[in-house]
Amino acid sequence: MANNPVTMARRHVLGDLNYRCEPVQNVPVFLDDTDGETLGFVDESLGKYADAITFHLEDDPCKKLATGQFTYSFEYDYADDTDTASPSKRRIKLSSITLISRKGYEKPLPRRAAAANGKAAEAAS
Repeated sequence: MANNPVTMARRHVLGDLNYRCEPVQNVPVFLDDTDGETLGFVDESLGKYADAITFHLEDDPCKKLATGQFTYSFEYDYADDTDTASPSKRRIKLSSITLISRKGYEKPLPRRAAAANGKAAEAAS
């Protein structure tokens, strides 16, 4: 089991949650749902580079993550329960990250083939 780190910009991974999120430390990473096996963990282990998140994953998920084959889903808790700010402005602490596989798309048919298939379907009716 090879453990290859992949480092990405914090803003790229967290999106709009970036400015609200507490520092990331040993947050588990799952594939497709949180009920499955843990793929690895994520942290901000680069020290002074506070705008980078490092994923510590096995070889295959690491390659897929680096090539953009996953989207992200987050589970989080509010960092301070006594904060009275609106929920959209409260600080958060990540509890897990789920990598969701992107769906492939169906290659479109050429116009001639699509028109021929439409005529064949009309004739069969």
